[in-house]
Amino acid sequence: MQKNVIPHKFSITKEQRGELKDHNALLLWFTGLSGSGKSTIANAVEHALHERGIHTYILDGDNVRKGLNNNLSFSPEDRTENIRRIAEVANLMVDAGLVVLAAFVSPYEKDRKNIEDIVGKQNFVEIFIDTPLEECERRDVKGLYAKARAGEIQDFTGISAPYETPKKPDIIVDTTTNTVEESAAIVLKKIEKKLTN
Repeated sequence: MQKNVIPHKFSITKEQRGELKDHNALLLWFTGLSGSGKSTIANAVEHALHERGIHTYILDGDNVRKGLNNNLSFSPEDRTENIRRIAEVANLMVDAGLVVLAAFVSPYEKDRKNIEDIVGKQNFVEIFIDTPLEECERRDVKGLYAKARAGEIQDFTGISAPYETPKKPDIIVDTTTNTVEESAAIVLKKIEKKLTN
């Protein structure tokens, strides 16, 4: 089937879209345990970028699973497919010239490497939101850890499913020593040069 799929070559390039927007396109991938602060920090980073006139879009785990990936479970195979689909969507958005902020647990190293392969190393920034399990459980803003400990949720990362800590992330944010604002500032400082045309 794939041999009969022949992509059309369009005349406007990603680089031309970037020139029009006056900034480079990137995928900022926030990974970490549930409750680590991924979405909160991504939201703060997006707000700061928007204030600077940078074109952005946030993809978030819960939001995507309610739509695009609502047919997937939390089995290892479906987690991999979940991340693959998101990476492909993010790749289209990066090609459109956007700075995409993706906040997903994305527990497997091989899946995060696949994201980088899909969007290209030059377009990919892996941001590890380094929050210990104990702190995530203490926050438990959605009540998910309590349900997982009670056996009401299966395959829950950190409790009954593994989280493979990134080996060499581009950015590490420790939320036990940094506020949301400080965490966002760390990310913004690190991506400054990558954003410049």
